[in-house]
Amino acid sequence: MIPRDFIDTLLARVDVVDVIDRRVPLKKAGQNYQACCPFHSEKTPSFTVSPTKQFYHCFGCGAHGTALSFLMEYEHMSFPDAVAALAQDSGLQVPESAHEPDRPKPPPALWDALEQAAQFYKQQLKQTPRAIEYLKQRGLTGVIAARYGIGYAPDGSPLKQVFPDYTTDALAASGLVIDGDRGRYDRFRDRIMFPIRNIKGQIVGFGGRVLDQGEPKYLNSPETPLFHKGSELYGLFEARSAIKTAGRAIVVEGYMDVVALAQHGVEFAVAALGTATTPVHARTLLRHTDRLIYAFDGDKAGRKAAWRALENTLEALQDGKEVSFLFLPENEDPDSYIRTHGQAAFLKLLDTDTLPLSAFLVRELAQGRKLDTQEGRAAMLKDARPLLEKIAAPLLAGLIRRQIAELAHLQADELALVGLKPASTRRMPPSPQRRPAPSRLRGLARTLLMNPQRATEVEPHLLDANDPLGEAMGELLGWLPEMGQLNLPALSEAARGSTLEALVQDLMTDLLDKDDSWDWNAEFDGAVKQLRDDWRRRRQQELAARPLSSLSASERQELTELARS
Repeated sequence: MIPRDFIDTLLARVDVVDVIDRRVPLKKAGQNYQACCPFHSEKTPSFTVSPTKQFYHCFGCGAHGTALSFLMEYEHMSFPDAVAALAQDSGLQVPESAHEPDRPKPPPALWDALEQAAQFYKQQLKQTPRAIEYLKQRGLTGVIAARYGIGYAPDGSPLKQVFPDYTTDALAASGLVIDGDRGRYDRFRDRIMFPIRNIKGQIVGFGGRVLDQGEPKYLNSPETPLFHKGSELYGLFEARSAIKTAGRAIVVEGYMDVVALAQHGVEFAVAALGTATTPVHARTLLRHTDRLIYAFDGDKAGRKAAWRALENTLEALQDGKEVSFLFLPENEDPDSYIRTHGQAAFLKLLDTDTLPLSAFLVRELAQGRKLDTQEGRAAMLKDARPLLEKIAAPLLAGLIRRQIAELAHLQADELALVGLKPASTRRMPPSPQRRPAPSRLRGLARTLLMNPQRATEVEPHLLDANDPLGEAMGELLGWLPEMGQLNLPALSEAARGSTLEALVQDLMTDLLDKDDSWDWNAEFDGAVKQLRDDWRRRRQQELAARPLSSLSASERQELTELARS
């Protein structure tokens, strides 16, 4: 479980307007901000975001919530993942105790084994002139080698020297050794070693490159409880600060590309780990930056890799984010290009020679097609269909659809006639429930969200049991004092999953039209006075309806006083 006080601190750090605006551009509308709802199709903006209440609500489909709720719905994140994403943006560390209980924590022995192996490989590099010379020839200095923890794995099975118990299960489970027909041996032999770190800086695996000729040129750790190729990125831990400073991230194909670029001052590069870029990779990087550039070799293999990256990025796209592609000259890769031409030339390529994802997509779909024939246009539309349906950014999807339609000599709204579904929209939240019957307690409940500390001033016996909110109001009065001094978004998240969630969300919607100068204390005092007046009236009616002979002396006195008040 994630501690509630951490959630409270996190929500106090983030700005819901900033979180949403980076994904759905907002426009100022009075004291609030507005946009067309990202959760359903509409032409007139009904999606409202309050900077003072730190809350959003769509008056069209009913979507509402905090910055956390928005990430969960818009990015299809789990609650822990949304917390982690906001925490990362805010510079906070999610408590270790917050790990999901159903996700078993890898045993410490695996972490220890990888760390010990890394230290051993680094030491071996210092003692191996041949490996040092190889890195020098590639233009790397000791500073960069140390920054990325580069090492060397000698031939044979030298890890027997490192681990007194070479048969321990941790060595196999961490991917350091292989159990073959002839016994156990080291996985990495006679290779330059690149430690792979997760976002916390912990070593989760290794990549090894041969020094001379040999296959495979790159060898990676296998899938382990710590290492998942589809979610980790080489160099991201080291590049975080540079990505933030540069305002962009670049994805290259190999470890040597990453370290070579860093050696020449381009420190915002990362690499996928022996696999095509995945949607998880793209989402991770787009949480770090608004500009993502894929850099590939200029040969056929590079173009093929670029297309795979495009296909896997479509479902991670967000309106307001830029994804583009850089194709280097034939027979060049980032490593060779920057060593030959220098940092300035490489940065100029990033500024002037990149191709936007939308342009790359349309270009490839049209490539080799005879678009002056019905058959050629039909073939293009056939290939475009699955790609267009994957695009997660609704505004960008609409613009690309329009361009595809023009190439096919169609109007955008005619694409459905040839089998293309309308521009994908994100899953709509459940339709809002019908507004509850009018309640005399609603105004009081609303003011309590703005003054939770005053809940103790409300006498529960004054509540009308027949009021539509009577029962829920009693629960709210008992719950608020337990919450302490929480702001609105923290209260909303604290209510998540409880019987009060729907009420709290509904009341927060009422608050969107109240400006900062609204006197909540005065409204509270007025609501409490109304509560007491209503109770006196009900009590007077109750006593007056009974035969006078059935009333006790105190009840007769009470009836007289109520009639006078």
